[in-house]
Amino acid sequence: MYLLGYDIGSSTIKAALVRTDTRQMVALTSYPEQEMDMLAQQSGWAEQQPELWWQALCVATQRLIEKTGVSPHDIKGIGISYQMHGLVLIDKEKQVLRPAIIWCDSRAVPIGQQAFLEIGEDLCLQHLLNSPGNFTASKLRWVKDNEPHIYEKIDKILLPGDYIALRLTGETLTTPSGLSEGILWDFKKDNVADLVLDYFGFDKNLVPAVVPTFSLQGMLTQAAAEDTGLKAGIPVAYRAGDQPNNAMSLNVLEPGEIAATGAHRAWSTA
Repeated sequence: MYLLGYDIGSSTIKAALVRTDTRQMVALTSYPEQEMDMLAQQSGWAEQQPELWWQALCVATQRLIEKTGVSPHDIKGIGISYQMHGLVLIDKEKQVLRPAIIWCDSRAVPIGQQAFLEIGEDLCLQHLLNSPGNFTASKLRWVKDNEPHIYEKIDKILLPGDYIALRLTGETLTTPSGLSEGILWDFKKDNVADLVLDYFGFDKNLVPAVVPTFSLQGMLTQAAAEDTGLKAGIPVAYRAGDQPNNAMSLNVLEPGEIAATGAHRAWSTA
């Protein structure tokens, strides 16, 4: 039996098969060969079309099956790792309303800085373990302030991994780890961060239902099976951002242990 893992990056999408008995990776594929398009209408902006992630995931999956010869019937679970801090907006028909504002977009920096001061630095650090910064909640406030015609159509806000899980399962869900990267999780109350929602003036109904990071998060739909070459009914059982996965791979699991990552930014003018 095998498990299928996805890495939803801003440059490429990777798909890997792991044997359940040996825990060894059998094969890895990625698509596209060149970096995915990134939209930068202004300096400091970075957006991508979520549909590109899905199309690349489908191609990477098809190539993985072809490369390994593994039967889709032998794949028993799916896990998702993804680029953090992005903002995907969908309407009631689960259609994307605008390109995703991704992790390296810096337009919301002043919004997060002001929120940190006005909510209170101590309160933020005690409950959110971070500043609102240039993260998902601040990016949503930018949309509310600058694109009210888009904001009023929003049914749910998603992280990139939430969007891919939606395309795989048809389920609109999120996780505590996902909300924490958006600075939308209150660690003291172990719940959605009302102090952030109230400060920014967000309706709590914009946040999808929350399920554990390790849990049954839906089953592969027939439509997704046809797009990917997989078998309908495979459970999606895990999703988390790239840095929680990085920490897990380094065995950084206990309070006080730290994993740090450095990255650089690059924007396309496409």
